[in-house]
Amino acid sequence: MSHDIPGTRLFDGDQAQKGVGGISGRSSQRGEVRMARIIGGIGTTHVPSIGKAIAEKKQNDPYWKPFFSGFDYVHRWLARERPDAVVVFYNDHGNFFRDKLPTFAVGAASKYRNEDGGWGIPVSRAAAGDPALSWHLINALVADEFDITMCQDMLVDHAVTIPLALMWPGGGWPLRIVPVEINTVQHPLPSLARCLELGRSIGRAIASYPEDIKVLIVGIGGLSHQLDGARAGFVNKEFDQLCLDQLASEPDELIRYSIPQFVELAGAQGVEFLNWMPMRGALTGKVTQLHRNYHIPISNTAAATVVFESGRSPRCAPRSGVAARKERPDERSEPSLA
Repeated sequence: MSHDIPGTRLFDGDQAQKGVGGISGRSSQRGEVRMARIIGGIGTTHVPSIGKAIAEKKQNDPYWKPFFSGFDYVHRWLARERPDAVVVFYNDHGNFFRDKLPTFAVGAASKYRNEDGGWGIPVSRAAAGDPALSWHLINALVADEFDITMCQDMLVDHAVTIPLALMWPGGGWPLRIVPVEINTVQHPLPSLARCLELGRSIGRAIASYPEDIKVLIVGIGGLSHQLDGARAGFVNKEFDQLCLDQLASEPDELIRYSIPQFVELAGAQGVEFLNWMPMRGALTGKVTQLHRNYHIPISNTAAATVVFESGRSPRCAPRSGVAARKERPDERSEPSLA
């Protein structure tokens, strides 16, 4: 099921974005500091078989077409917006974090290599990093009392490379990445509330980054699915749709679910939705859902793709500091991307 959203679906920003003090950056001729801006967020899946389908050019096969066609809109939107950097919330599958699994880890490398995770997927090219942006986010997270692991050398697995290949097919990734790993594998897991706050902290940090860049936020993971045990093959379409609806309009409503409750409703691996929560939390101002695609099943996994546009807040701040501004609701209709 795929539907681009005509007209407007606007949702209030979740909280005011506050700047990190003591920064200076590129200034305009009027003495204003040009700041980074979040253009929006994308949520999608990373099922390993997608990588094999791409390698074998099966995008138009009847089994795969309903999923891949959901990216036609994504490609047009990205071609128009042209982000400079992307923050990727994902979960590692034991490829880099083998004997130690941090709750949250942020990459601060100049590049991120991909290695074979045993799924039969071709090894991807290295993705370029953005150490300066990474350290800005790390400092802001620690200031917000997030105890994170900082990684100056970091491998990334299919949870990062497959979404990049979906968003930018053809092998070229024309931007820098900051990977943020979230533990969705080894219990105890972080709560949905904590992941939402993680995203809000990163959203504030990006808004205070003194570089004139456009930043995309991406959350990666399947929706409902369970790959083993007595409920192997479990998918809950109704709960998936509820989560997508509330993620768009009322993300705070989702924090009422504990991790055991979420596992019961979405399956043992459905907790990968934790990666979607900070993606939504990072978005600022008025948030518009532009596109949504939902397809089941892909390898016993419910797969969805959504595109949110973040509020068009001013990109300049007075040199004396980042002044809080009250945004006007963005009431324009979805632009034509044909």
